[in-house]
Amino acid sequence: MPELQLREALRAAMTEEMERDENVFLLGEEVAEYNGAYKVSEGMLAQFGPKRIIDTPISELGFSGVAIGAALKGLRPIVEFMTWNFAFVGIDQIISNAAKIRYMSGGQLKVPIVFRGANGSAGQLGATHSTSVESIYSVFPGLKVISVSNPDDAYGLLKSSIRDDDPVIFCESEVMFGLKGEVELGKDRLIPIGKARIGREGSDVTLVAWNKSYWTAMRAAEELAKEGISAEVIDPRTIRPLDIDAILGSVAKTNRLVIVDEANPFASVASEITYQVQERAFDRLDAPILRVTSQDIPAPYAKNLIEAYVPQVHEIVEACRSVSYVA
Repeated sequence: MPELQLREALRAAMTEEMERDENVFLLGEEVAEYNGAYKVSEGMLAQFGPKRIIDTPISELGFSGVAIGAALKGLRPIVEFMTWNFAFVGIDQIISNAAKIRYMSGGQLKVPIVFRGANGSAGQLGATHSTSVESIYSVFPGLKVISVSNPDDAYGLLKSSIRDDDPVIFCESEVMFGLKGEVELGKDRLIPIGKARIGREGSDVTLVAWNKSYWTAMRAAEELAKEGISAEVIDPRTIRPLDIDAILGSVAKTNRLVIVDEANPFASVASEITYQVQERAFDRLDAPILRVTSQDIPAPYAKNLIEAYVPQVHEIVEACRSVSYVA
């Protein structure tokens, strides 16, 4: 299997799907002439031309609406947001139209569209460029929400998202675009939407984490292993639909759960997972479920403060010690 950067895996997925289906096209700010703000679409304009790789004005509301209209007419748009924070300008199109049209039409209309872009904090970008949006979009029925942590998942899940007949919110991360990993390539190699992945097996405590927090959780698991605590790390990959059965299966084995979520704590994905696990597996728990999230403030700018703002390895280790009743 080749080793690809995450940006290369995304590009490979889009390229293969555009070669397979002439109805697939990409639009967004700087995706064409500039080869993408993060070079995800590098070379695609030369291959597919300006009718399928389309530079848009700086108008998320406008080009999101154009893409939804195109989807209703049978095309399969991929909308790239330079960052998911900018998508708030066009959020009415996503939640009022993309998410609801299929239901409101009684299934007569479908909206096969992928909205993708960078998500969460990426260092010193300030509060208005650092939002983790998974919980926001997962509130709305009709949207599928995916948040990837590695190149192989990005490749297989993006291909599945492009072929899906419902709108998909696809979350990446600026700081992971250069992350390398082995990718199993194949024109029809798809990863099913709604299936979690066990990143590390363990027996003492379950860690659930996604996007770049997954790697923080993996580093914490390595530290815990030095102390004799065996952590199982689960990457849900899909936030909605959520593979709650995979999480419950792990909790049945470890009897303890810590959730790592880069979003702010109130009304977070971590909160929803906590509720679902205690509702369905309360008797399996030997300790309260703990969350490790970003701080409950807008993201700061100063380097030392942003590092303290997002979940840290030592916080995860401490939470796992707490649920394991280790002093």
